[in-house]
Amino acid sequence: MRVYQSHLDEFAALRASLIAISPQTPDASLTTAEKNALAFDVLSDRGNGVARQYGLAFAWTPRLQQRYRDFLPKYNGVDGLELPMPGTFVIARDGRVRLAHVDADYRRRLEPTAILGALRQIKV
Repeated sequence: MRVYQSHLDEFAALRASLIAISPQTPDASLTTAEKNALAFDVLSDRGNGVARQYGLAFAWTPRLQQRYRDFLPKYNGVDGLELPMPGTFVIARDGRVRLAHVDADYRRRLEPTAILGALRQIKV
């Protein structure tokens, strides 16, 4: 998220807003935003409703469920052990998804240059 933060001025110049959506409770999302000194909104998708709409929610394997059983409900505020896959989307003002990137490996994120390229192609 910090990498995207460093490009906020470029996003704004293209009349784009950046938001992050987290399965964490609002308090935990706020803590994440404050801890990382983020200047964009980190919204809470408690229960993964939005993640399900985008096809990102998945249930953990039994082995991982055992490992995170006590940790996850504290931060996400729900007992379920479902999480969203990391995804990055460029959504035009008309609601159409112009660019989508989903990777099960949270370390592989969409490069800001790809986001900027997609934003430049959207006629505003």
